[in-house]
Amino acid sequence: MYWIPIVAAAYLLLKKNNKESNVKNKNMANCNKLFLDYDNNLNISKKKKDKLKNSKEVLRDRIRKYFKDNHPDYKPEFYIQGSYKMGTTILTKDDECDLDDGVYFKREADVTATTLQKWVKDALEGATSKPIEHRAKCLRVIYQGDYHIDFPVYIFPKEDEHPSLAVKNNGFEESDPKEVVEWYKIEKAKDTQLNRLVKYLKGWGDYKRNKMPSGLAMTILAANNIQANDRDDIALKNTLIKIQETLNSGFECIVPATPGDDLFENFDDTRKNNFLSNLDDFIEDAKKAVNNEPNQLKASRLWRKHLGNNFPLGEDVDVDAKEAALKAVSKKVLSGTAYSQSSGVITSENTGVKNKPHTNYGG
Repeated sequence: MYWIPIVAAAYLLLKKNNKESNVKNKNMANCNKLFLDYDNNLNISKKKKDKLKNSKEVLRDRIRKYFKDNHPDYKPEFYIQGSYKMGTTILTKDDECDLDDGVYFKREADVTATTLQKWVKDALEGATSKPIEHRAKCLRVIYQGDYHIDFPVYIFPKEDEHPSLAVKNNGFEESDPKEVVEWYKIEKAKDTQLNRLVKYLKGWGDYKRNKMPSGLAMTILAANNIQANDRDDIALKNTLIKIQETLNSGFECIVPATPGDDLFENFDDTRKNNFLSNLDDFIEDAKKAVNNEPNQLKASRLWRKHLGNNFPLGEDVDVDAKEAALKAVSKKVLSGTAYSQSSGVITSENTGVKNKPHTNYGG
C-alpha cells in the first residue's frame, strides 16, 4: 500500500515530539537538523586531514634530523594535543584548520626557553614559503590558505611530575596539556552532545573574531555549563544562557589542568565587553529563533547572524503547522477514519478509499 511509509513517518514524528518533553513551546521552528548539518559543515575533509597528517610527519622528521645533527643530547618526542586530539577541530570561515603538536625533551634544560624554541624554529625553517612564526608559546608553520601546525616546546625531566612549557623571553612554565585531554574525555563521556556544542561555540568565535575567546576557553565554557537537550538548537540556547549566568557571577575561565590558569586573566575591558556583548546578542537571537519564530527559514537567518554562512538556511515553512498537519493525518490513520486518493496520498477529505485502522508502526 502507498500510504504505509507516510503513516509510519507520521507516527514516528508524533512519537518523537511526545518524547521531547524538555521544552514545550507552541511557536518554535525546529532547527535541530540544520545544526547537525552545520556540525558536518565544520568538519575537516578527508583530503585536508590527510594533507595535515602528512605535513605533521614531514615536520617531525625535520625536527628529529636537526637535533640529531646539531644537538644530539636533546632527543625530541611528540604528542598531538589540543582540539585535534579532543575531536573538536573546526574548519574556519577561511577554509583553514590547525593542529597542535607538542615537542617534548625528557631532560633538564641547560639553555634558556627562548633558545630551545629557536632551535626548533631553525629545524622548521624553509619547510614552507611563509617564514616560521616564533610566537610566545609555540612555533607556527603556515601552509597558506590551507592550515597551520603549531609546535609548543616542553622540557620534562624524569623527576618532574609535569612538563614545563617554553615561553619566549619568559622562561619555562609548568603546563600539562595531556591533563586537558584526559579531562575532556571524561566530560564528553557524560554526554556526546558536548562535542557538537563545543564546535558551535568555536564556530561562533571564528565567525565573530575580534579577539573572541580561544578554542580552549570555548571548550571549558561549554563543558562547565552544558544544558543537554534532545534538540541541539535548544541545548545551545540554554547553554549560552548558563554561560552568561556563570560569567556574571565571576568573569573567569579556569583551565582544569596544571597549572590551573585563568584564560580570561589578561582580558582588558575592551576585549571582555566585546565578548559579553556578542554573548548577549547571541542569546537574544537564540531565544527568538527557539521560542518565537515558527518559520524555519527566518529562524535559520537568526542563527546565521552569529554562526555565519556555514550554517544552512532552513525551509520557508511554518514548522508547527506542518507538524500539526502530520499529527492530524496520523490520528486519522490510527483511528481508521483516513482516506487515500488514487495517487496514494492521504487527505483530510472523506473521499477516496477508506483505510483500515493502522497497527504496523514501522518497528
